[in-house]
Amino acid sequence: MKNMQEKLSEIQFSSLFKGAKIGIEKESQRVNLDGELAKTAHPNIFGNRTFHPTIQTDFSETQVEIITPVTTSAEEVMSYLAGLHEVVRRSLPEGEMLWPLSMPPVLPQDEKDIQIAKLDNPKDVAYREHLAKVYGKRKQMVSGIHYNFEFDPILVKRLFADQSEISDYREFRTELYLKVARNYLRYRWLITYLMGAAPQSERGYFSDCGKNAPDMPVRSIRNSNFGYTNDESVFVSYRSIKDYAESIQRLVANGAISEEKEFYSAVRLRGGKTVAEIAEKGVGYIEIRNIDNNPFAPYGITEEQVELLHYFLMYMLWLDNEDCDADELLHKGEALNNQVALENPLTQTSQKAEGLELLAGWLGMAKAIGANETVLTAIEKYQSLMAKPEETLAGQMLTHYNSGLTQCDMAVELGNTYQAQAWEKSYQLAGFDDMELSTQMMIFDSFQKGINVEILDRRDQFLKLSYQDHIEYVKNANMTSLDNYVVPLMMENKTVTKKVLAEAGFSVPGGKEYGDVESANADYGYFVDRGIVVKPKSTNYGLGISIFKDGASEAAYQEAVELAFREDSDILVEDFIEGTEYRFFVIDGQTEAITLRIPANVKGDGTATIRELVAEKNKNPLRGQQYRAPLQKIQTGDLEALMLKEQGYDFDTVLAQDEIVYLRENSNVSTGGDSIDLTEEMPQCYKDIAAQAVVALGAEVSGIDLIIPDINVPADKNDYQAYGIIEANFNPAMHMHAFPFEGPGERLSTIVLDLLFPELKK
Repeated sequence: MKNMQEKLSEIQFSSLFKGAKIGIEKESQRVNLDGELAKTAHPNIFGNRTFHPTIQTDFSETQVEIITPVTTSAEEVMSYLAGLHEVVRRSLPEGEMLWPLSMPPVLPQDEKDIQIAKLDNPKDVAYREHLAKVYGKRKQMVSGIHYNFEFDPILVKRLFADQSEISDYREFRTELYLKVARNYLRYRWLITYLMGAAPQSERGYFSDCGKNAPDMPVRSIRNSNFGYTNDESVFVSYRSIKDYAESIQRLVANGAISEEKEFYSAVRLRGGKTVAEIAEKGVGYIEIRNIDNNPFAPYGITEEQVELLHYFLMYMLWLDNEDCDADELLHKGEALNNQVALENPLTQTSQKAEGLELLAGWLGMAKAIGANETVLTAIEKYQSLMAKPEETLAGQMLTHYNSGLTQCDMAVELGNTYQAQAWEKSYQLAGFDDMELSTQMMIFDSFQKGINVEILDRRDQFLKLSYQDHIEYVKNANMTSLDNYVVPLMMENKTVTKKVLAEAGFSVPGGKEYGDVESANADYGYFVDRGIVVKPKSTNYGLGISIFKDGASEAAYQEAVELAFREDSDILVEDFIEGTEYRFFVIDGQTEAITLRIPANVKGDGTATIRELVAEKNKNPLRGQQYRAPLQKIQTGDLEALMLKEQGYDFDTVLAQDEIVYLRENSNVSTGGDSIDLTEEMPQCYKDIAAQAVVALGAEVSGIDLIIPDINVPADKNDYQAYGIIEANFNPAMHMHAFPFEGPGERLSTIVLDLLFPELKK
């Protein structure tokens, strides 16, 4: 692997060099809001932790482990880490939160009161009992971050093809990762200096560790010999994959460690279930295990840290020190790391000169391969930290403590802040809040249930959901494989929907269809003095719909026709049905939710104009845009202006005290309406009519809109005067049912998931 720097600088390699696959495992202790270790069991809401792919427990019953999927960027892995944290925080028992530090909270005086994780597999429990016996339970309570890293496979293949030293691809790939591992173990002290965040312990940690506690605050107890480490006699060689595997196997055989996974290096080689399998198949990726939880980051690590760790591992491949003895590198690295970890966080490190040299090389590599300005600036900031130890994470923590704030006080304050932030907009999911709200709900519920989520197309809201070997594809949270392809096409076409429902014996409004403005306008006389609805033929979300309960003037009719044609090439003009409109949400032949939607409106105060009242109402935090909030902002466009004009108002009209004016006739939440949950209040007969209509359309998941004059009058589908079906929706919004303007709400996304993955209900 000669001339590695020269190769990686070439354009055909440099862009691939910047790519990577990244996954994060992050541990945290559950505590109450005062920072005391939780006494409750791992939340049942997560199901069986043995099979949960993303939310598990580590050593103790209170130690939550969050595991992201493998991603291809720091931004993407942080999306998953943020989303999973919010799911955990909102699912914790009331009065609990996640402890934001790597060092545990105050531990019980009696070690027996620290509960080992209650797992199904007796072998897993036995292993933890062994660890408790050998290392003590207290050390096991330390938490941190494991950073899984893989170079872009295409880069590795191209580098292999461009050399002749090693003839076997798997051997070549393994040598790349061995080089990175050796260099990381030699220079990891720099990461401890920059990212170490465990300067002190709480009461109880050192009670029976067998060693005296440090006599001063340090950079990282966790990353020192006071942390969770193997005995000093445990040494594994990284000279070759053969040496690595044989070293670990020998330690197990000699009883120095009980199992291969008890080898607690800062770097583990990955790619198989056993070291023998890794030796045979080659190293596939590496796991970095010495990252402390960052207390100043809501999710334990920042996107900048994730990106810089990526570039640091790249630099470990870039470095040219192949003439050094591999085992000597490791021994020196271990000693230096322990030395730096135990330095006072406010003092300059003894390794400042080497640190500046490393950072200069790190920055030089980043420039040579064309890293973006964000990365360059971040590395330059790290350079400045060599002279400003107080600005490192441990330095910042100690500065807080020296100002009179105890470590526990700071942890409790930060933990409560992060817990509260998770609930500020409980209808959104951090990391995915740019997506449509119903899709965010689907992702949240999937995470909670233990269903893997892959975002296939973020803009198009397309998800791949998987549980073990079962895969489902979902678009917009409710378009699934359960529905035949033709069903959404049928619902998209309002003419076809009406014909199918009419032929099945349901009440639908009469009307006409038009393909051009001239024909529609020419038929004004047919609709004069009649209540009518003018709407596009094939659009959803209430776009382009105008409603005239008492008939429309010719000018208003023509304007409504024009607005409808802006949304579609064909429009419908239908009879207006007197009554109240309700949205029924039907899943698997059952009505699961019903919402009364009130058209966009404002209430006067005697001084403000309608435009000002709209602006004030739109400040409600439940209102947003692009379907990222339960309620949409009220618009002040042409259609709203037309509705006001029909009532004798405009946007500059000042409304009297308590006077209510509607800016829309259609009641869609997507056009600024208010939603009221009436699922429990609606008589069963109307629930049955809605469900039967959806079944007639052949749909499994659908929203269907009924106009009902009086819900207190019993009806069946043949009572044409009792109701009218005005529309079916193949992509109905679920969020308005979950987060209504009034009422308890219905969580429909969980029902859809149960239908897609019935095995999870067993």
